[in-house]
Amino acid sequence: MTTSRSKPEGEMQEVEGTEGGKGKARRKAAGGQGKEGANKVRLATAWLGGCSGCHMSFLDLDEKLIDLAEVADLVYSPIADVKTFPENVDVTLVEGAVANVDHLELAQQIRARSRVVVSFGDCAVTGNVTSMRNRLDVDDLLTKVYREGPGQVPRGGEADKIVPALLPRVYPLHQVIPVDAFIPGCPPDPERIWTAVSALLRGDPVRLDETMRKFG
Repeated sequence: MTTSRSKPEGEMQEVEGTEGGKGKARRKAAGGQGKEGANKVRLATAWLGGCSGCHMSFLDLDEKLIDLAEVADLVYSPIADVKTFPENVDVTLVEGAVANVDHLELAQQIRARSRVVVSFGDCAVTGNVTSMRNRLDVDDLLTKVYREGPGQVPRGGEADKIVPALLPRVYPLHQVIPVDAFIPGCPPDPERIWTAVSALLRGDPVRLDETMRKFG
């Protein structure tokens, strides 16, 4: 479940958007886009196996969210009431590692329907805390946490279908789909997010300042 491209190199010296093809968001001139959504960048965010801290940091953009709304439409996000990932998305930020079958299905949909896909935060980039269960067999993990725990746990039939099945291992995003850019941090601070997102929405590669090139 690996890909031959889009692997974070070294110490995350920079975050780069791919040039051309699917890895290029439509270039937009600053301003002048109108208020009806015509020609705006179609932006999405997704939440896989993580704590939602990256999305909380995204919301901490505060008044810059107003600037963002001038040039982009948020077409899918856990902070928006949209159930199905749409077609023709320009930029998608993906928080969290790929830990279960639902995460894998959504990640594949995101790649097929997005021009630029960004690993958003350390769990998406490296697996981070979510991947700590990789030292345990899935059956052993479920036994310790649920079957041997307190209380009565429903088993079998429909009860087993409520929670999506865990994958044998937790994977960083780039190991299951090609990824065009990486934003490290646990979570990335709002300044780092704005630096990367504003460049990506313009269709430019992103180069983070040295102080932003770190995990944690």
